[in-house]
Amino acid sequence: MREDIKKILLDEEKISKKIKEIGKNISEDYKGKELILIGVLKGSVMYMAELMKQIDIPCTMDFMSVSSYGNSTTSSGVVKILKDLDASIEGKDVLIVEDIIDSGITLKYLAQYLRAKNPNSLEITTLLNKPERRKADIEVKYIGFEVPDYFLVGYGLDYAEKYRNLPFIGILKEEIYK
Repeated sequence: MREDIKKILLDEEKISKKIKEIGKNISEDYKGKELILIGVLKGSVMYMAELMKQIDIPCTMDFMSVSSYGNSTTSSGVVKILKDLDASIEGKDVLIVEDIIDSGITLKYLAQYLRAKNPNSLEITTLLNKPERRKADIEVKYIGFEVPDYFLVGYGLDYAEKYRNLPFIGILKEEIYK
């Protein structure tokens, strides 16, 4: 797998340090509130697991699975909910946890869908933000890293369901996905 990586963009140490900082900010901002983290499967799992360890207030978690990519490298623009929430978020403070925001199309749809469920508040955190590719206007409260427009894998990010288990974020060689 590592031979398919052109360059390591973010190593484990840099990722860990940033997640600690984000967790501290979330803990301060949500002190005394009923926070629920909603992870967007499958990519957010590693970020969400590490982030929860850094949040020192009570919180719960749930997961959703949405798709607009399939096995493609670009969004189709059609968003499908494959797995909905297990519990109500009405009156709760919700934080959507994403691995990467690319076009923003899927996340904008998801945020609108969740707002219709009447949470007290709804914010977004993403480990990676790729503003060059943005097609939908979306506000993100907690951003780990702004990243350039490369095809990235590792730390939850995949290409055709592979590479998620790499402990770093790397640039995938073009010949792998072209």
